[in-house]
Amino acid sequence: MKRFYVLVIGAVAAERVAELVVSQRNLVWSRAQGGREYGARHYPAMVALHTGLLAGCLAEAALLRRRFVGWLGWPMLAVVALAQGLRWWCIATLGRQWNTRVVVVPGAQRVTGGPYRVVPHPNYVAVVAEGAALPLVHSGWLTALVFSVLDAALLRRRIRVENAALESLT
Repeated sequence: MKRFYVLVIGAVAAERVAELVVSQRNLVWSRAQGGREYGARHYPAMVALHTGLLAGCLAEAALLRRRFVGWLGWPMLAVVALAQGLRWWCIATLGRQWNTRVVVVPGAQRVTGGPYRVVPHPNYVAVVAEGAALPLVHSGWLTALVFSVLDAALLRRRIRVENAALESLT
């Protein structure tokens, strides 16, 4: 396994920690405003799945001796970078309303600017793209497949919960 790939996974892990810091700060603010959390029961599964993605990327590359293949790896790395950009655009657009949990603050307005003008759940576009592309940077097709299938099931539930929560704003 290339050291570069370990650094990429480390950078994504650091980015996830930064997300959690922002999310926790926003959660404290939301709760102080009377925010209500929806779908808390599926949150631990989401954390486990996303942690498993990072671990799976490294494990598959090392244990199954997956090789870096330039014609696949470089474009997939570009997809990962674009997904990170989209994710942070979502975070910036939602401001204090962004969270890794589904929290609705009474009286808040539904955000319809930025990427939300085009796609109702753009952060999940980033999640799906990253989940498929990150393992494929180092030919980890098994991790990409397993994560994508499990993530699809989780996102199906999560988007329903989020849509119901957003309905409470109207």
